[in-house]
Amino acid sequence: MSNPTSRPTSRPPSGPPSRPSVEERLQRLEDVQAITQLIASYGPLVDAGEAERVADLWTEDGVYDVDELFMGSRAEVDAMVRSDAHQGLIGNGCSHFLGPAHVAVDGDRAVAVCESVLLVRHHGKVFPARIGANHFELVRTDDGWRTTRRTTRGLDGSADARALLARAGGPVR
Repeated sequence: MSNPTSRPTSRPPSGPPSRPSVEERLQRLEDVQAITQLIASYGPLVDAGEAERVADLWTEDGVYDVDELFMGSRAEVDAMVRSDAHQGLIGNGCSHFLGPAHVAVDGDRAVAVCESVLLVRHHGKVFPARIGANHFELVRTDDGWRTTRRTTRGLDGSADARALLARAGGPVR
C-alpha cells in the first residue's frame, strides 16, 4: 500500500538545452567583433611603424612566437617594430595582411585562427615574402581584449603550420 502523504518525485522535462539569452548572444557578438578588430589592426599598425600601438595589442607578458623570432613580452614586440630590420621593410614598402579570423570565445578567454601574407617591395615590384598560419590566444582585460600568445608558422607544408590552422573551430584552451 502506498503512503498517501508521499509525493511523486518529479523529473525535469527533457528537451533541447536552453538557448543563451539575448544579452549573452549580444556579448558574444561584441567579443568576436572586438577580437576581429584587434587582429585586423595589426597589419596597418605594424606597417605604419606604430610600435607602442602594436605592442598594446598584447598583454605585458604576452608572447609573439614567429618561426625565427621569439618575443616574450610587450616590450619585445615594441622593440621588433622599432628594429632596423622592420624599419627597412616598411621603408621600402610592405604589407602585413591577416585574413579573416575564426574566433571562439569562452567567457574571458578566446582563441582565433587565420592566415597571413607579408608582401614586400623589391626593385619596384611586389613579392610575397611569407605566408603564414596564425593562432592567437586572447584574454579580456580592463582595457579590452589583448593577445596573450600569438604563434605564427610559415605555410611551407610543415605539420606545425597545418596543426595551427586545424585548431580553427576548436575549443578555447
